[in-house]
Amino acid sequence: MSSKIKKGKEGEQLAANFLIGKGFEVVAKNYRHRHAEIDLIVKRDDWLIFVEVKARSSSDFGEPEEFVDLRKINKIFEAAEEYIFSTDWQGHIRFDIVSIKLGREPVIELFEDAIN
Repeated sequence: MSSKIKKGKEGEQLAANFLIGKGFEVVAKNYRHRHAEIDLIVKRDDWLIFVEVKARSSSDFGEPEEFVDLRKINKIFEAAEEYIFSTDWQGHIRFDIVSIKLGREPVIELFEDAIN
């Protein structure tokens, strides 16, 4: 497994644990539709939240959350639309980003409704 994939998996697990600690229920990890992927899909109350996780070892080239570009956003929307349709979700939805700065003590931030 490459270090990039390993770092991504570590970040996704840290994000899942962080969100669980905040009262969210993880309903899917790495949900795929065609060439699109959503890192985490979580639920709380009548909200379904699609979460993009960005983990970086350093902020030398920018903050992790700054690496969610328009191409990625379009892919997230594509996969989310399929998930909503396939599960017949009728509640609220939103798109969040979890930013993780890896290190001895990871720094995790949740950006609610960050993608719209």
